Amino acid sequence: MRQILTILEQNALATPAQIAAQTGIDVETVTRQIAQWEREGVIRRYKTVIDWERLGEEQVWAYIDVKVTPERGVGFDDVAERIYRYPEVRSVYLVSGAQDLRCVVVGKSLREIADFVAQKLATIDRVTATATHFLLKRYKDDGEIFAETEEDHRLMVTP
Repeated sequence: MRQILTILEQNALATPAQIAAQTGIDVETVTRQIAQWEREGVIRRYKTVIDWERLGEEQVWAYIDVKVTPERGVGFDDVAERIYRYPEVRSVYLVSGAQDLRCVVVGKSLREIADFVAQKLATIDRVTATATHFLLKRYKDDGEIFAETEEDHRLMVTP
């Protein structure tokens, strides 16, 4: 059954008939299993990866490392919850290393990201430090290659 999830993860538009053809599992079973996973929250949502830059729309992405003083009984969870509720926050992860949380934030400008850090993130109780890293170029995202490769114009070598 894991095959079904792997196919959907690569192509959210794959139909049950296409999945059945690729896996050898009958269409009804595929349809039932997908519906069950949707109800159980195994399948969280269906996603499209968009190259906004190719469309001409600029987005500024930042990875923000956050140092937090943990609190007995809740650890980092309550701070993480406050952070992930902001609409500009795409992801929040508890990580190992010098920082505690890593946030992925998207804005329209560097100023918008800076304002988010200064006015919202840094003012949360128990946040003691932040380090912001701006995305400069996207080569691969969510398994999709964004890097443009040049066509090889060299002549073939023959014996």
